[in-house]
Amino acid sequence: MALRQEGDKWTAYYARDNTMYGALELGSIRLSFVDRPDRKQQFMDLMRECFADHVQLEVGVRPEWGGPVKAPEHERGK
Repeated sequence: MALRQEGDKWTAYYARDNTMYGALELGSIRLSFVDRPDRKQQFMDLMRECFADHVQLEVGVRPEWGGPVKAPEHERGK
C-alpha cells in the first residue's frame, strides 16, 4: 500500500514495489480528518482490511502486510 498527500487529501493506493505505475486507488480522506497519528492509522487499517477482504474473496488468499517502507526517491513528493 502506498499513501500520498495530494492537495488537501491523503490517498491510499495498492501499488507494485518500487513504482506507482498502474497503482489502484483504494480511497482518500481529507487531511484535516486524519490530523492525528491514531486517525491516520485507523484510515490505513481500514484501507488494508477492505483490500485484503477483496483479495481473499477473489483469489482465496488473504494478503499479509509488512512494515512501512519509504518510497523510492523518484516516487517521493518534492
